[in-house]
Amino acid sequence: MKTFNLSPLKKLEIILDGEHQEFATDLLDRAGVKGYTIINNISGKGSHGFHEGHLMFNEDDVLIMIIAAVPEKLVQPILEGFAPFYDEHSGVVFISDIQVTRSVKFGS
Repeated sequence: MKTFNLSPLKKLEIILDGEHQEFATDLLDRAGVKGYTIINNISGKGSHGFHEGHLMFNEDDVLIMIIAAVPEKLVQPILEGFAPFYDEHSGVVFISDIQVTRSVKFGS
């Protein structure tokens, strides 16, 4: 049985309106994030009430979540990039400690 070496990273779960997806992915790309996963049509309740996770008119009218695993050194620059955005728009970034195999895939 093969054993895996685990490497510590930070997981970012970025929730925002779908209309701002390009802003968020551009920010992640410029920060040097190697990849991310985008989940469309999420539901949830926050300070702005309940948000349905189905398409209303188009994909810009739904919440999305972008998940990225990044080295710790990228967390602060990414949060600084999102700070002015979240002053104007709703959403949140969750940050958690994770461990991954194949750390080369994440730029660590």
